[in-house]
Amino acid sequence: MDKTFQPRRRHVVMGLAAAGLATMGAPAIAQQRTKIRVGYVDTLAVTGQLWTGVHRGHWAKEGIEFDPVKFNTGLELFNAMIGGSLDMLSTGAVISNFPARGQGKAFLINNIEFATAQLWIREDQGVKTWADLKGKKIATTLGTTAHVFLDAALRANGLDPAKDVELVNQGMPVAVTSFISGAVPAVALWVPFNMQVKARVPAAKMLVDASAYFPKSAIVGGWATRTDYFEKNRAVVAQVVKGWAAANDDLIKNSAAILPIIQSKNYEQVPLAELQEQFKASKYHTAAEWRKLYQDGTAHGWLQQVTDFYARFGGIQNPVPAKTYFETGLLLDNVKG
Repeated sequence: MDKTFQPRRRHVVMGLAAAGLATMGAPAIAQQRTKIRVGYVDTLAVTGQLWTGVHRGHWAKEGIEFDPVKFNTGLELFNAMIGGSLDMLSTGAVISNFPARGQGKAFLINNIEFATAQLWIREDQGVKTWADLKGKKIATTLGTTAHVFLDAALRANGLDPAKDVELVNQGMPVAVTSFISGAVPAVALWVPFNMQVKARVPAAKMLVDASAYFPKSAIVGGWATRTDYFEKNRAVVAQVVKGWAAANDDLIKNSAAILPIIQSKNYEQVPLAELQEQFKASKYHTAAEWRKLYQDGTAHGWLQQVTDFYARFGGIQNPVPAKTYFETGLLLDNVKG
C-alpha cells in the first residue's frame, strides 16, 4: 500500500448552507454542532450521501459539521482512522475488511456497487477474451473494491487468480497509467477511472463490470467509525445515521436536481452526464428499505461474503463475523419501517 499519499482536506463551512439552503427549502441550521473528522474515497458511490447532506442541509439539521478529508483508497482511510487522525469514514468494499480484524465498527451501508468496478482490456496487446488473459498481467489495487470484483470475475470465468494471471499491485492512478501506457494489457478499476481509459485509449474494451456477478458477489460500501469513538459517542453517531437517512432518501428522490449541484461543487472535472452514469452504476435503497435488509440478514450476508474474500486473501485469522462488526441498531432505532 502506498504510504506517501497526501490527503486533501475540505472544510465544510456551514456558512455555505445559509447562502443557498433557503431556496432549497432546507431546515434551519442548528446553533450547536459536533465536528467530526470524516475520510472518504473520491467516487460518487461513496460520497453521494455525504455531499447531498452537506449541500441540502441534512447534516446541519442534525447538528453535525464534517471536516472531510479525501483519500485514494479505503485501505489508506482505515489506516488513518486507526491511527487516530479520523473519527469515521465512508468507503467501498474495505468496509468488510478492517472491522473483520477487530479494527473499527461499520454502521451504515451506502449502496451496492452494482457496476462501479470494471475490467478493461487492450485488444492491441492480444487480449480479446477471458482465455487470452491466461498468463497476462492485470493491474489493480489489491484489497480494494476492484480487487474483490476481479477475484470473483476471474473465478467465474475459469481462471485462478493466484495461478493463471499475474496481479500487479499499484495505486489506482498508477494502475490506470500503466494500462494507458501499454505496460499491462488489462486493468481492474472503479469509476470514474474508466473516464481516463476511454479518453486515452479509445480502442480499449470493457470486458465486464460487477453487475454480471450480482447478487452472488455483491459488493457494498458504507460508513465505519473507530470502536472507541462509537462507544463514547453513540448519540453523535445516531445523529449521523439520521442525517444520512435524510440525505440518502433525498438523493434517491431528487437526483435530477442534486447531481448537478454535486457535480459543480465536488466533481468539476467530471461531465454531468458521466456523473449521472456513475449514479446509475450503483444500486440505492431508501432508508426504510435498508431497514428491512438489515433486519432479514441480507445486508450482513453481502458484507460477510466480502469478508470471506479478505479472510482468504489477507489471511485474517478468526475474522469477526459481519453480524458482530456491523452495528444495525442505530438505523433500526432511528428510521421508521
